[in-house]
Amino acid sequence: MIRKTILLITLLLLAACSAATAAPTPTATPAPTPTPAWVREGWNLVWQDEFDGPEIDLANWTHEVGGHGWGNGEAQYYSDDPKNSYIEDGVLVIQALKENVSGKLYTSARLSSQGKVEVQYGRIEARIQIPVGQSLWPAFWMLGTNIDEVGWPFCGEIDIMENIGSEPSLIHGTVHGPRYSGGDGVGTSRRLPGGARYTDNFHVFAIEWEEDEIRWYVDDQMYQKLTPTAVPGEWVYNHEFYIILNLAVGGEWPGYPDGTATFPQTMKIDYVRIYEKEGV
Repeated sequence: MIRKTILLITLLLLAACSAATAAPTPTATPAPTPTPAWVREGWNLVWQDEFDGPEIDLANWTHEVGGHGWGNGEAQYYSDDPKNSYIEDGVLVIQALKENVSGKLYTSARLSSQGKVEVQYGRIEARIQIPVGQSLWPAFWMLGTNIDEVGWPFCGEIDIMENIGSEPSLIHGTVHGPRYSGGDGVGTSRRLPGGARYTDNFHVFAIEWEEDEIRWYVDDQMYQKLTPTAVPGEWVYNHEFYIILNLAVGGEWPGYPDGTATFPQTMKIDYVRIYEKEGV
């Protein structure tokens, strides 16, 4: 009996010593919260559409519908049909089709934020992959919200990105206002080096807009800066503007579809974001 008691005490002491010397269980370190993709140093995000929903958010966008040429002699009919504009895999797709609607031989879509999302100053950017092909005219641009009162070009127009589909390596950034509109718009172009084409990948197109200065960027590389002294008329960029995304077919600038034009064609928009400069 005494032996059993001693053995039990010994085992208990050994267990106690083992427990005392056992390494403590490490505390799990929580995984760091990833920085959101839209965080941009020096800027505060004030609005975004990431196109992650199942459908186009009509709180942000209105489909402008019609086939009257849109002031440029365009050949398409802009529709609100889902086959011309839809969300797919987190991307807004604007699709141009060859089909006869209301006397036009092509259809496409034009989305406007007028009356819904309007901005004065800041960084306005979108990540876009444009199509390639003769007669195509994708654009990411802005018009002054006072257009219904003063008309165009007195309202002002800021073209953040325009492309002619037969020139896939070249995009254009332009402003239009009184005495410098249409073919007399003030701007410049940006060509990708080495024969690279904008249609092959997504690119981020942006402006940074202040009271007396607008700067244009492609993939964060500035390629143009305009101030009031750069335009031959009034600087009409000191009020609110709204955003337009569209894919035109034909028109006075790109020309009309010929035997080389193929359809369908798509313009893909990953997101649109508006930032306000910190400290403003």
